[in-house]
Amino acid sequence: MDLHPETLAVIAGRPARSAGGPLNAPMVPASTYHADGDLVYGRDGNPGWQAFEAALGAMDGGTAVAFASGLATSGAILDELPVGAVVVAQRAPFYGMIAQLRERHDRGRIVLRTVDALTPESLGAVAGGASLVWAESPTNPLLDVVDIAAVAEVAHAHGAVVAVDNTFATPMLQSPLALGADLAMYSATKHIGGHSDLLLGVAVTDGPGWAERLRARRSSAGSTPGALEAFLALRGLRTLPVRVARAQASAAELAERLRTHPAVARVRYPGSLTDPQRELVMRQMRGGGTIISFETRGGAADAEAVCARCEIIVSATSLGGVETTMERRARYPPERANGTPVTLIRLSVGLEHVDDLWRDLERALTAVEGRA
Repeated sequence: MDLHPETLAVIAGRPARSAGGPLNAPMVPASTYHADGDLVYGRDGNPGWQAFEAALGAMDGGTAVAFASGLATSGAILDELPVGAVVVAQRAPFYGMIAQLRERHDRGRIVLRTVDALTPESLGAVAGGASLVWAESPTNPLLDVVDIAAVAEVAHAHGAVVAVDNTFATPMLQSPLALGADLAMYSATKHIGGHSDLLLGVAVTDGPGWAERLRARRSSAGSTPGALEAFLALRGLRTLPVRVARAQASAAELAERLRTHPAVARVRYPGSLTDPQRELVMRQMRGGGTIISFETRGGAADAEAVCARCEIIVSATSLGGVETTMERRARYPPERANGTPVTLIRLSVGLEHVDDLWRDLERALTAVEGRA
């Protein structure tokens, strides 16, 4: 039966139905298993990981492999490449990822080629001999959107594998494997977990080959998720469809209200009617997402003051939780090196009422504007 992701989020990864059996996959905090079974040692597998992987894999149309964090996931993918492999990536994706790429490049582990914007044209100019094309869409925090299908076509023509960081969009809004990618990667710490209480990453592959290699890499490197984290991530996944729908609706409204405020210099939200990426978003995604990036007028201190003055919205890093969070991203040196504007605030919209969020933002923005 061909089911919608909303249904799969609820029903996939459940234990087999049995009289008196549990409805939910139980947490199994085990390091050791009895001999002669499918599981031998805790580093090699856990029923809780498997339940989470089954559910997310069903939603994304592939085979999922969970890791201790998002960066552990991307690191495992990179470590499966042969020494000297050419990797093409955007110049400014999530700074943790670009740090992994540059560190491996500096050690001679890979050859990194970067492009300012990942398009079929820019990729075609540098893809010769590439083993992997790493795409993030939408990007963190500039919210640039990559034409995944077109990029995958060019990459595959050059014999390269395509991995897409789909953390911002989630499986609810974008399906990288269906668009031609070979791997979809998530920091499940964010929207999938959804409650700011776990660290976990996951890769979803379109075939058994990569899944087997990543499981072996996870075991040999010890980058395994905890039993509690996998349990919480699966519980978070159950409500992902309704959380994303609510937060996305609020984000779209807040983006339009922010555009009208005199203290705001620029709003980046790919779902907006006026956004230059809208045509691609409507073709590739199922909405503009839950993240807004906006730039305030003035300087870095003014943007910091907006974050500090909000009372409902939490000034904190990370994103994708039920609570709305905001952060001036260029406070971190790697973000400034990546060209993030000094006044850019990344706003991760949560589940509070949109009017309460707007009053909080408007009060903070107006106070800072009046200070100037």
